[in-house]
Amino acid sequence: MPLPAPLPVDLSGIRLDPAQGLARQLYQALRERILDARLASGTRLPASRDLAGLLGISRNTVTRAFDQLYAEGYVQGRVGAGTYVAELAAVARPAPPVARQVATPALQRLASHHLSPPPSGPPRAFRVGVPAFDLFPFETWARLSARFWRKPSPARLGYGDPAGDAQLRELIAAYLRNSRGLHCDPAQILVTCGAQQAISLCAQLLIEPGDRVAIENPGYRAAGHAFAVAGAQLVGIPVDGEGLDTATLERAGRCRLAYVTPSHQYPTGVTLSLARRLELLDWAERHDSWIIEDDYDGEYRYSGTPLAPLAALDRQGRVLYVGTFCKIAFPALRLGYLVLPAGLAESFARRRALDMRHSEIGTQAVMAEFIAAGHFQRHIRRMRGAARSRRDALLAGWPSAVPGCAPLPVVEAGLHLCVRVDSLARERELIAVAAAVGVELNALSDYWLADSTEPEAQRAGLVLGFAAVPEAQIGEALQALRRAWRL
Repeated sequence: MPLPAPLPVDLSGIRLDPAQGLARQLYQALRERILDARLASGTRLPASRDLAGLLGISRNTVTRAFDQLYAEGYVQGRVGAGTYVAELAAVARPAPPVARQVATPALQRLASHHLSPPPSGPPRAFRVGVPAFDLFPFETWARLSARFWRKPSPARLGYGDPAGDAQLRELIAAYLRNSRGLHCDPAQILVTCGAQQAISLCAQLLIEPGDRVAIENPGYRAAGHAFAVAGAQLVGIPVDGEGLDTATLERAGRCRLAYVTPSHQYPTGVTLSLARRLELLDWAERHDSWIIEDDYDGEYRYSGTPLAPLAALDRQGRVLYVGTFCKIAFPALRLGYLVLPAGLAESFARRRALDMRHSEIGTQAVMAEFIAAGHFQRHIRRMRGAARSRRDALLAGWPSAVPGCAPLPVVEAGLHLCVRVDSLARERELIAVAAAVGVELNALSDYWLADSTEPEAQRAGLVLGFAAVPEAQIGEALQALRRAWRL
């Protein structure tokens, strides 16, 4: 077979993937060469037959690519003389991208207040914020999901209520009444995409730029970021053995709201005492302020009777209660709720509708059935038992004398614990050595506000989640730490 005739221009480098659209690929390759001037204005393109032979494709494929170039004005034909690249002035050249520097106040705040990327890969010891989702009854969930989607009600397939599915809100209200002593109407409940969206909505609707917001220090930084991006001035309030120091809060001056984690302070793990709960509610009433109560892991209580939530003690409509299903199910579920004072419920639903018209119906409907059929309460009991066993494995196996590290505390609630370290240098050393052997330890110093003035020894520590992996893996991680720390 004779070789194809030499081409009038160099089109080497064109590689076409037979698994993709050949005509489209050829069009894009020729268009790119025209735009970057490798094929200059007036250049004659090879005949369709010659180009097809060179590339090993059909002539029809080449013709289709040429037709698209003709249609968009990149090439033109001359009767009896072939196909030529059009005059460059006639070609619509895309402008090169320009890296614009945008500096609005909101973007500047976001540059300093955003979430770090989440840890990658499956859970490992001692990841914080992760429940024992290896125990989740996925087969039951799949069966309920299949039942719903097999023949869903047409009434639930259109646009839904931005406050959330009515059945799920009724069941949440009943659950809170029975488990927390919190009496609320379903109309006060707003279903959210996890607790963080609930906190963000509070920041959007309750904060004006320049407002002062009291937050626990150390505390949940993601909440602080949400308030700061809304324009708030963060006021760190210290935490001691009874929780948020209400005396310091009183001396701090006017604050628009206070954000607290009273059931299990994040990250220190202490419980806000009843006396301080009452003082905090009194503070809110006297200062015309709001309280955001984040009950992120309230299902996990291992001894004693849990104190009533602030929202259950509130008689003045000052408390907004944040709850989540993610610490009982798994974080990827992204399903939470916000219990609002009656006067705020409609406004919050309207604001949420502007961000996302309503929540996806399938997850809400399946969770509603999961609760109604009794699976949720059984799963809570199982998760609480598993977390207690994993806590015990950590407490029993932790090295008794880690230099520079205080003994582990008593742990009566939650999914993590906090142990103090005598210096930031020692904190960093312990974490780095643990990371080298595949063990995750979190720095207590990361939970403090950047402008904190507390002594170094007070800010240093380790935060360990104990629920993410089974007892055997906890034991393996502890052995690895002993070897790494030479204990």
